[in-house]
Amino acid sequence: MEILLWIIVACVLNGLIAFSGALTLLFSRKFTQKLLLVLVAFSAGALLSGAFFHLITESFENIGSVLTFSYVIAGFVIFFLMEKFLFWHHCHDEECNVRPFNYLVLWGDGIHNVIDGLIIAASFIVSIPFGIITTILIMAHEVPQELGNFGVLVYGGFSSKKALFYNFVAQMSCIIGGVLGFFFAGIGKFTELLIPLAAGGFIYIAASDLIPELREEESLGKSLIYMLAFILGVALLLWFKVMFE
Repeated sequence: MEILLWIIVACVLNGLIAFSGALTLLFSRKFTQKLLLVLVAFSAGALLSGAFFHLITESFENIGSVLTFSYVIAGFVIFFLMEKFLFWHHCHDEECNVRPFNYLVLWGDGIHNVIDGLIIAASFIVSIPFGIITTILIMAHEVPQELGNFGVLVYGGFSSKKALFYNFVAQMSCIIGGVLGFFFAGIGKFTELLIPLAAGGFIYIAASDLIPELREEESLGKSLIYMLAFILGVALLLWFKVMFE
């Protein structure tokens, strides 16, 4: 049971990363509003980079390219259908104050964090030192993504407090993965399915919801800033892949 305690503590600490978005509250409201689309661009790049360089490459090693892309497409379609349902449910015949992609971001992040919990559990089962190192790497990887997610949720209609709360709830789904990983050490098949499905969801959110928001900007100067933020999101997640995996 000592290992289970280590796993739960590690997952809780990882969950606290969700509050990194609160750093943006240190700035003025006017500056924060300007920053939101930059964070949207950054998050779009981070989601695509995480999907292609982390989730899909890992899935290749587990189940091969054909099954991987089959599940990626399945994830893309599932998130498309979810968004259509959310749009109908929340926006049908009334003004839509909260964009449906907010809920997709939370669902996608929740699935991603379940996978992180499974990884944390597997690493602690190998050894406690290895588990600690893995947890630190996962937390470092989460900071830029959570900053981006917070910006997306606020831009999509959530208040800052609501964005922080729901982001924290999604991040704490890591505990579910951690507990499942501990009690079902042979749960690899479940993980193998979740990884490409999450990748498909991330690609859908970035390509269908976030990037189109950036295309509405007509100012060349702002467009260049958003492009740089997008490239930074891609590069940072790629750097984590090269340095720590």
